[in-house]
Parts: sequence; C-alpha cells; structure tokens
Amino acid sequence: MGVILGKSLNLEDLDEPIQKPYRKLQVDDLPIIDVPETLDYRKLLADYEAQHRRPLRPIQRRAKAKHRVPDSLTCPRCQAPSSYLYANNGGKGQYQCKVCQCRFNHRNRFTKQAVFRCPHCKKTLEKIKERKEYNIYKCKNNACPFYRANLRRMTKKERQRFKQDPQAFKVRYWFREFLFDFLPLASSSPIKPKVDLSRLAVSPHILGLVLTYHVNFGMSSRMTAAAMKDIHGVSISHQTVLNYANSAALWIKPFVDRFPYELSGSFCGDETYIRVKGRWHYMFFLFDAVKKIVLSYRVSPNRDTLSAIKAINDVLRKRPSIPDDLSFVVDGNPIYLLAQHFFAHHGISFDIRQVIGLAHEDPVSEEFRPLKPIIERFNRTFKGNCRPTHGFGAEEGSVSFVTLFVAYFNFLRPHSALEGRVPVVIPELAELPHMPARWTKFIAMAQAFLQQEAA
Repeated sequence: MGVILGKSLNLEDLDEPIQKPYRKLQVDDLPIIDVPETLDYRKLLADYEAQHRRPLRPIQRRAKAKHRVPDSLTCPRCQAPSSYLYANNGGKGQYQCKVCQCRFNHRNRFTKQAVFRCPHCKKTLEKIKERKEYNIYKCKNNACPFYRANLRRMTKKERQRFKQDPQAFKVRYWFREFLFDFLPLASSSPIKPKVDLSRLAVSPHILGLVLTYHVNFGMSSRMTAAAMKDIHGVSISHQTVLNYANSAALWIKPFVDRFPYELSGSFCGDETYIRVKGRWHYMFFLFDAVKKIVLSYRVSPNRDTLSAIKAINDVLRKRPSIPDDLSFVVDGNPIYLLAQHFFAHHGISFDIRQVIGLAHEDPVSEEFRPLKPIIERFNRTFKGNCRPTHGFGAEEGSVSFVTLFVAYFNFLRPHSALEGRVPVVIPELAELPHMPARWTKFIAMAQAFLQQEAA
C-alpha cells in the first residue's frame, strides 16, 4: 500500500503565496539503532545464587582506598547499587558493575539510551552538534564505504576545493536525532467548547442551517448571517456563526479522529495553503484515495518535520495495526524522510518513496503518479469551500473550519466516484431528509461518543 504526499499551488488569484523551493537538504539512510538491554540486578543475583549455590557478595573495599564510588551511583544497565560497582580505571570516571559486567562513565550513563551506528560501516556515530530540536551525529570512520565512495566520485576540481574547504562538501554519513516532546500513536484529549450546544437559545434546526451554509456551501460568516436573515428571517451576527462553528468543531473532532474507518490500501495526500492572521499557513492533508476518507488535516505555520510527523501519525493511529508493507510516496521534500527516521527511532517502520518531477523518470513515478489528479481534485474542493472565508483571524478558527469540512467530506458529502454515496455510511444519517437535520444528528452522535468515552 502507498501514501502520496505532495505540494500544490493555485496561482489563479494574485493574492496566492509565491511558491518557495524546498531547502536543499540531503537525508541519508536510516542508521542502525541499538537499544541497550535493560536488566534487573535482583534477578541476576538470584540466577547467580541458583547456578553457583552461593550468593554474589558485594565488593569488599579497602579502608584507605583512593578512589571511592559515590553511594548514589547505580548501574545504568541493571540498576545495581554502588556496593556492586568498581572504580575501573583509577578514578578517571569509568566504573564496572560486578553483577552484569557493564562498563560506563558517570558523565553519560543516563544519555546512552540508544546507540546509533552507521549503516555502511557499522561504526558508532559521534554527536557533533546539539540544536534546540535535534542532535546531529556523524560517522568519522575514514574507512567507511559511504565516505570512500563519495571521495571517489569527486572530480579533480572538486578534490582541490575539498582540500581547501572540506566543509563545503557532505561526504560523510549524517543522522539527525529529533528531540520532539511527542509520543507517536498517542491521541489528544478533547477540549471543552466555549459554547454549550445543548443550551442554545435557538433550535437545533437553526444550528444545522448555519453549518450547511457555512461549511457545505463555503459561505463566509457574514454571508451566512445574511442568508439566515434574508431567507429564514433569523437575525444572528457573523460572530455568532463563528461561535457556533467553533463549538461544533470541538464536539465533532474526537468523533472524526477516532471513528473506526474501514480503509483501503491506497492513500494519498497534499500540502496546500490557508491564510491565518494575514499570513500563509500550510495544510497537511492525507486521505484514502479509494474510500475518499480524510485521515489527517493539520494546520501548521511551518512546512517542517514536526508537521510531517504529526500528519503521518494521524494515519497510523487510524489503522488497527501497522502492516509490514506500509509505504508513503512523497515528492522531493526531505521532511518526510526525516519523519521516517523519527518513527524508526520509536520502533515504527515504513517505507518512504519519493516521486520527483512531472515526467515518468523512474518506476516509482510511473507507478504512483496516477494518484496525482485525485490529490489535486480534493485540493480544489477544499479551496472552493475555504476561499470565500478570505482567511481566518485566529488559528482556532482555521482549525475549526477544517475540522467541519473534514466531517462534511467524510460523513455527509456524496461523491460521484462512489456512485453518489458518502464515504462513511451511517444509517442514522442516511435516513434523514435534509442536510440541516444530518448536521444536528451528527453533532448529537459526537456528543454521545464523548460521554461514552468519559464513562
């Protein structure tokens, strides 16, 4: 199965953003990640006593020993106390555990939770830079095949420049370890809405009409308020329309995100633009190309690695299990390769294949490029609904509108590609006569879902 992610840009309007090229960044293959084995010294002591028929005694220290082991020090591998630890190299900081034979240094015993090795020469990578969001590791083995092959590919002119300015070339293997405070596959808790929809002064039908005009037909809040006045004789302000939309979105979002979708094996995605507070933000969409189900809808001010990680995580959480052949097909943006490294560090593996350019220059492009029109068609549908809003004054408003659009797209909007059916068929919604009634019923189902989870 595959997932396509890309970027799209509509230049029909003069106020559209100027396309910015990706930052030139070469991402190497995944490293070999060795997670140190953790042991229990109590079990090891019991096994020793059962095997040797005598207990393993603590270390007998000399009264005038020059190099003492701190009482608070424990073995990082088996948690053995200081009474089982040797000062192993004459007071220079290295210790050895008598229980599990682990050697460690007191300065880095808590940082070596995982060891990264070069996939080409199997040597341990060395940390060379520390940034706010990631650490950079580098293979400094001069006999590394990756390093030697890059040197051989250089021309005579490049070799001369390399001797004068080696920093201008990337010839060694690099790896970025991201330090995001983010747990893959973890769900977020719902937010309590500002407006209690169960205590509205208007009837549920009015709420359904407001959402139908604002979301289904893509009318702005002012146009929605005007339609309610001119067509139905209901006087509400445009701010009331926004309040209703924000509150409904907060009720609906957990239901949309955690619904047990039946997915196919063909996923596609896109990056597009949305204006928030007068600035362009990025929309990360991932959806099922066959079932027409939106799986991820992330609004982010940046087109960065963390946004790609969260978008992919939304897709993974909606699957009961992660298949071995799961793959994401992306364009040339390196953030998805970096996201793959992040998930691999947390024990979640999938493939990343890049489709670059417009021509079928490689088998990957030829196989997956037919999904591009599906991506662009979905993108036009979203922009058609979003354009009349003329942007959002707050990030909360943009997230609310996108959430309502996804709920409409997944559960309420008929699709010609599905023979006029909605992507997710719920019998209780299909039996209702019109769209306002379906909106109010859908909100009631979302509220019942939250109450059931709370119980």
